[in-house]
Amino acid sequence: MKIMFTAIALLAGLTMEGTAQADVGVTGEAGTTGAGIHIDVPVRPNLNVRFGTGYIAHSSSESTSGMNYDLKHKLSTVDALLDWYPFNDRAFRLSAGVVYNNHKADVLARTNSAGNYTIQGNTYSATSAGEINGKIGYRKIAPYAGIGWGGATGKNKGWSFTADVGVLLQGSPHTSLTSTGCTSPTAMCSQLVSDLEKESSALTSEAGRYKAYPVLRVGVRYQF
Repeated sequence: MKIMFTAIALLAGLTMEGTAQADVGVTGEAGTTGAGIHIDVPVRPNLNVRFGTGYIAHSSSESTSGMNYDLKHKLSTVDALLDWYPFNDRAFRLSAGVVYNNHKADVLARTNSAGNYTIQGNTYSATSAGEINGKIGYRKIAPYAGIGWGGATGKNKGWSFTADVGVLLQGSPHTSLTSTGCTSPTAMCSQLVSDLEKESSALTSEAGRYKAYPVLRVGVRYQF
Protein backbone atom coordinates (compact mmCIF):
# COMPACT_ATOMS: atom_id res chain seq x y z
CA MET A 1 0.00 0.00 0.00
CA LYS A 2 2.91 2.40 0.74
CA ILE A 3 4.09 2.11 -2.87
CA MET A 4 0.56 2.79 -4.11
CA PHE A 5 0.21 5.92 -1.97
CA THR A 6 3.65 7.16 -3.03
CA ALA A 7 2.72 6.77 -6.70
CA ILE A 8 -0.59 8.57 -6.17
CA ALA A 9 1.21 11.39 -4.34
CA LEU A 10 3.67 11.81 -7.21
CA LEU A 11 0.88 11.89 -9.77
CA ALA A 12 -1.09 14.32 -7.64
CA GLY A 13 1.98 16.52 -7.51
CA LEU A 14 2.17 16.53 -11.28
CA THR A 15 -1.51 17.37 -11.42
CA MET A 16 -1.06 20.37 -9.14
CA GLU A 17 1.63 21.67 -11.47
CA GLY A 18 -0.80 21.49 -14.38
CA THR A 19 -3.08 24.27 -15.48
CA ALA A 20 -5.56 25.62 -12.96
CA GLN A 21 -8.36 25.18 -15.49
CA ALA A 22 -7.57 21.61 -16.49
CA ASP A 23 -9.74 19.82 -19.03
CA VAL A 24 -11.00 17.11 -16.69
CA GLY A 25 -12.48 13.98 -18.27
CA VAL A 26 -14.69 11.33 -16.68
CA THR A 27 -15.05 7.87 -18.20
CA GLY A 28 -17.55 5.12 -17.39
CA GLU A 29 -16.34 1.76 -18.66
CA ALA A 30 -16.71 -2.00 -18.63
CA GLY A 31 -14.37 -4.89 -19.38
CA THR A 32 -12.22 -7.57 -17.81
CA THR A 33 -11.69 -5.40 -14.72
CA GLY A 34 -15.45 -5.05 -14.39
CA ALA A 35 -17.57 -1.94 -14.27
CA GLY A 36 -15.56 1.11 -13.39
CA ILE A 37 -14.84 4.80 -13.65
CA HIS A 38 -11.73 6.84 -14.44
CA ILE A 39 -10.99 10.54 -14.03
CA ASP A 40 -8.23 12.05 -16.17
CA VAL A 41 -6.49 15.41 -16.03
CA PRO A 42 -3.81 16.83 -18.39
CA VAL A 43 -0.56 17.77 -16.64
CA ARG A 44 1.75 18.39 -19.61
CA PRO A 45 1.29 18.68 -23.36
CA ASN A 46 0.44 15.14 -24.51
CA LEU A 47 0.48 13.78 -20.93
CA ASN A 48 -2.51 12.88 -18.72
CA VAL A 49 -2.87 11.34 -15.30
CA ARG A 50 -5.76 8.97 -14.65
CA PHE A 51 -7.22 7.68 -11.42
CA GLY A 52 -9.86 4.98 -11.38
CA THR A 53 -11.50 1.96 -9.87
CA GLY A 54 -13.26 -1.18 -11.07
CA TYR A 55 -15.05 -4.23 -9.74
CA ILE A 56 -16.16 -7.57 -11.17
CA ALA A 57 -17.37 -10.89 -9.73
CA HIS A 58 -17.67 -14.09 -11.74
CA SER A 59 -17.44 -17.87 -11.45
CA SER A 60 -15.16 -20.38 -13.18
CA SER A 61 -14.01 -23.99 -12.95
CA GLU A 62 -10.47 -25.29 -12.61
CA SER A 63 -8.97 -28.78 -12.60
CA THR A 64 -5.72 -30.38 -11.49
CA SER A 65 -4.64 -33.91 -12.31
CA GLY A 66 -7.10 -35.41 -9.83
CA MET A 67 -9.46 -32.72 -8.58
CA ASN A 68 -12.12 -30.38 -9.93
CA TYR A 69 -12.96 -27.03 -8.36
CA ASP A 70 -15.61 -24.32 -8.53
CA LEU A 71 -14.18 -20.83 -8.10
CA LYS A 72 -15.93 -17.60 -7.22
CA HIS A 73 -13.73 -14.68 -8.26
CA LYS A 74 -13.85 -11.13 -6.97
CA LEU A 75 -11.61 -8.52 -8.58
CA SER A 76 -11.53 -4.94 -7.33
CA THR A 77 -8.90 -2.46 -8.47
CA VAL A 78 -7.79 1.09 -7.71
CA ASP A 79 -5.25 2.46 -10.16
CA ALA A 80 -3.08 5.48 -10.83
CA LEU A 81 -1.94 5.76 -14.45
CA LEU A 82 0.09 8.00 -16.74
CA ASP A 83 -1.12 8.35 -20.35
CA TRP A 84 1.31 9.59 -22.99
CA TYR A 85 -0.01 10.67 -26.40
CA PRO A 86 2.97 10.33 -28.79
CA PHE A 87 1.17 11.78 -31.81
CA ASN A 88 -0.18 15.32 -31.82
CA ASP A 89 -3.91 15.63 -32.48
CA ARG A 90 -4.38 11.87 -32.12
CA ALA A 91 -6.15 9.93 -29.37
CA PHE A 92 -3.72 6.96 -29.35
CA ARG A 93 -1.97 6.61 -26.00
CA LEU A 94 0.63 4.56 -24.16
CA SER A 95 -0.24 3.91 -20.52
CA ALA A 96 1.64 2.73 -17.45
CA GLY A 97 1.02 2.84 -13.74
CA VAL A 98 0.43 1.01 -10.50
CA VAL A 99 -2.71 -0.79 -9.34
CA TYR A 100 -3.98 -1.79 -5.93
CA ASN A 101 -5.17 -5.26 -6.93
CA ASN A 102 -7.64 -7.07 -4.69
CA HIS A 103 -8.10 -10.18 -6.85
CA LYS A 104 -9.19 -13.21 -4.84
CA ALA A 105 -11.25 -16.35 -5.28
CA ASP A 106 -13.14 -18.71 -3.00
CA VAL A 107 -12.52 -22.36 -3.91
CA LEU A 108 -14.84 -25.35 -3.42
CA ALA A 109 -13.76 -28.87 -4.39
CA ARG A 110 -16.22 -31.06 -6.31
CA THR A 111 -16.58 -34.79 -5.73
CA ASN A 112 -16.62 -37.32 -8.56
CA SER A 113 -19.76 -39.24 -9.53
CA ALA A 114 -19.14 -41.74 -6.72
CA GLY A 115 -19.06 -38.99 -4.10
CA ASN A 116 -15.31 -39.23 -3.54
CA TYR A 117 -12.28 -36.95 -3.72
CA THR A 118 -9.09 -38.19 -5.34
CA ILE A 119 -6.25 -36.16 -3.86
CA GLN A 120 -2.64 -36.87 -4.76
CA GLY A 121 -3.64 -40.41 -5.80
CA ASN A 122 -5.52 -41.16 -2.58
CA THR A 123 -9.30 -41.60 -2.50
CA TYR A 124 -11.41 -40.08 0.26
CA SER A 125 -15.15 -40.34 0.78
CA ALA A 126 -16.73 -36.91 0.98
CA THR A 127 -18.95 -38.23 3.78
CA SER A 128 -15.96 -38.77 6.07
CA ALA A 129 -13.48 -36.26 4.61
CA GLY A 130 -15.86 -33.34 4.93
CA GLU A 131 -16.03 -30.26 2.73
CA ILE A 132 -12.83 -29.16 1.02
CA ASN A 133 -12.52 -25.47 0.31
CA GLY A 134 -9.87 -22.83 0.06
CA LYS A 135 -8.77 -19.45 -1.22
CA ILE A 136 -6.65 -17.98 -4.00
CA GLY A 137 -5.07 -14.54 -3.84
CA TYR A 138 -2.65 -12.45 -5.90
CA ARG A 139 -0.14 -9.63 -5.43
CA LYS A 140 -1.82 -6.57 -3.92
CA ILE A 141 0.39 -3.97 -5.61
CA ALA A 142 0.74 -4.69 -9.33
CA PRO A 143 2.20 -2.76 -12.27
CA TYR A 144 0.12 -2.10 -15.37
CA ALA A 145 1.18 -1.38 -18.95
CA GLY A 146 -0.94 -1.01 -22.05
CA ILE A 147 -2.13 1.00 -25.00
CA GLY A 148 -5.39 2.79 -25.53
CA TRP A 149 -7.53 5.27 -27.37
CA GLY A 150 -9.32 8.39 -26.20
CA GLY A 151 -8.91 11.33 -23.91
CA ALA A 152 -6.23 13.28 -25.78
CA THR A 153 -5.25 16.29 -23.69
CA GLY A 154 -7.69 19.12 -24.26
CA LYS A 155 -8.71 17.90 -27.72
CA ASN A 156 -11.96 16.00 -27.15
CA LYS A 157 -14.51 18.29 -25.52
CA GLY A 158 -17.85 16.66 -24.90
CA TRP A 159 -18.60 12.98 -25.47
CA SER A 160 -16.20 10.39 -26.94
CA PHE A 161 -15.39 6.67 -26.82
CA THR A 162 -12.36 5.15 -25.09
CA ALA A 163 -10.58 1.79 -25.07
CA ASP A 164 -7.75 0.15 -23.14
CA VAL A 165 -5.78 -2.99 -23.96
CA GLY A 166 -3.07 -4.01 -21.53
CA VAL A 167 -1.82 -6.38 -18.88
CA LEU A 168 -1.94 -6.33 -15.09
CA LEU A 169 1.13 -8.11 -13.73
CA GLN A 170 -0.39 -9.57 -10.57
CA GLY A 171 2.25 -12.25 -10.09
CA SER A 172 2.07 -15.85 -8.93
CA PRO A 173 -0.96 -16.73 -6.81
CA HIS A 174 -0.94 -17.93 -3.23
CA THR A 175 -3.42 -20.68 -2.40
CA SER A 176 -4.72 -22.63 0.57
CA LEU A 177 -6.91 -25.73 0.85
CA THR A 178 -8.50 -27.11 4.01
CA SER A 179 -10.94 -29.83 5.00
CA THR A 180 -13.84 -29.02 7.29
CA GLY A 181 -15.44 -31.82 9.29
CA CYS A 182 -13.17 -34.82 8.73
CA THR A 183 -14.66 -37.79 10.65
CA SER A 184 -12.22 -40.45 9.44
CA PRO A 185 -9.70 -42.08 11.80
CA THR A 186 -6.95 -39.73 12.97
CA ALA A 187 -4.31 -41.25 10.70
CA MET A 188 -6.49 -40.78 7.62
CA CYS A 189 -7.37 -37.18 8.55
CA SER A 190 -3.64 -36.47 8.99
CA GLN A 191 -2.96 -37.97 5.55
CA LEU A 192 -5.72 -35.80 4.11
CA VAL A 193 -4.07 -32.67 5.55
CA SER A 194 -0.74 -33.68 4.01
CA ASP A 195 -2.32 -34.39 0.63
CA LEU A 196 -4.14 -31.06 0.67
CA GLU A 197 -0.86 -29.22 1.20
CA LYS A 198 0.53 -30.88 -1.93
CA GLU A 199 -2.73 -30.32 -3.81
CA SER A 200 -2.55 -26.63 -2.93
CA SER A 201 0.76 -26.46 -4.81
CA ALA A 202 -0.90 -28.08 -7.84
CA LEU A 203 -3.72 -25.55 -7.65
CA THR A 204 -1.16 -22.74 -7.45
CA SER A 205 0.36 -23.93 -10.72
CA GLU A 206 -3.05 -24.04 -12.38
CA ALA A 207 -4.08 -20.60 -11.13
CA GLY A 208 -0.69 -19.25 -12.23
CA ARG A 209 -2.10 -18.92 -15.74
CA TYR A 210 -3.57 -15.61 -14.56
CA LYS A 211 -0.39 -14.05 -13.16
CA ALA A 212 -0.46 -11.73 -16.19
CA TYR A 213 -4.10 -10.68 -16.13
CA PRO A 214 -5.41 -9.36 -19.48
CA VAL A 215 -7.09 -5.97 -19.37
CA LEU A 216 -9.62 -4.99 -22.02
CA ARG A 217 -11.92 -2.03 -21.37
CA VAL A 218 -14.28 0.08 -23.46
CA GLY A 219 -16.00 3.18 -22.22
CA VAL A 220 -17.78 6.45 -22.80
CA ARG A 221 -15.99 9.64 -21.75
CA TYR A 222 -17.14 13.18 -21.14
CA GLN A 223 -14.61 16.00 -21.09
CA PHE A 224 -15.63 19.21 -19.36
